[in-house]
Amino acid sequence: MRFEEFAAARLPSLLRFAVLLSGDREGARDIVQEVLTRALVKWDRIGSVQDPYGYVRRMVTNEFLSLRRRRRVWTVPLGQEAVDGVSAPHAPERPGPDDDLWHLLMRLPRQQRAVIVLRYYESLSDLEIAEVLGCRTGTVRSNASRALAALRSNSMTP
Repeated sequence: MRFEEFAAARLPSLLRFAVLLSGDREGARDIVQEVLTRALVKWDRIGSVQDPYGYVRRMVTNEFLSLRRRRRVWTVPLGQEAVDGVSAPHAPERPGPDDDLWHLLMRLPRQQRAVIVLRYYESLSDLEIAEVLGCRTGTVRSNASRALAALRSNSMTP
């Protein structure tokens, strides 16, 4: 598969994933744009792996978890139709009763949020999450347990 085909097919899902991680549509666009720029340069290697989407998803996760953000002078527009589709999640403008989970998720530490999104949005197993995050399965389970406990306790408070 060529990079252009991959990017066209997977851009919406990568953007949705990045929005869920970052909680910010613009931040998600920046993350995905940065990752796709780096993936293009390495596409000969990435395109030959068994699961290129998994590889790029890991790149998105690592970019989100990274504390250092580099500002690029050259940017490539992603295309409004790919980002503003009906299926793309967004941070709510005005909180409502259905937005409580979104706000609770955004309060979690980055690592715990990544574990929850990878488990419940991407449907990955503990072993697969550990591979994406570069940690042990025990760390994944620990982060998931702490995140779920925080979500439960925060959902009980008014």
